[in-house]
Amino acid sequence: MKKYNNYAFIDGNNLHLGTQSEGWLTNHKLLFKFLSDNYGVTKAFYLGYVEQENLLYRLLLRAGFTLIFKRTKRDSNNKIIGNVDAELVFHTIIKIQNYNKAIIVAGDDDYYCLLKYLAYHKKLSKILIPSKKDCPKLFKNSLLSVYLQYLLNKKDEIKHKDCPIKR
Repeated sequence: MKKYNNYAFIDGNNLHLGTQSEGWLTNHKLLFKFLSDNYGVTKAFYLGYVEQENLLYRLLLRAGFTLIFKRTKRDSNNKIIGNVDAELVFHTIIKIQNYNKAIIVAGDDDYYCLLKYLAYHKKLSKILIPSKKDCPKLFKNSLLSVYLQYLLNKKDEIKHKDCPIKR
């Protein structure tokens, strides 16, 4: 596919937890190639940050992703929290003049307003949902449904072959 200067915006935690819940993990190099070959993606922004994941971030950079880090903190149960929803919306909007279409990789209904905005302005290409079972009914029962694609359907093209998930 010819490159169309499309940008992908990826909620890293949503991608990881979504595919993991389906029993597989993403090979980020294959994911970048998939986005480029199938959607004309020239830049893919991976949002998130967990201090212990420095190896993952080096692998993402080598695969071609642009990293956008979100500050995190620990809650009272020592769980890491750092919601990237606002960051993803922010970066998608401030870069809107730089790309033709956006591909959003997330299955979170917090992005509904952004997705409606992008669709209305003809700037939305696809919504790639990491977990079919977690896809919001809000997406399925709206005009956004024409943009939905489940990553599970592309699993064989983008899964990490050497990283089985134990259930």
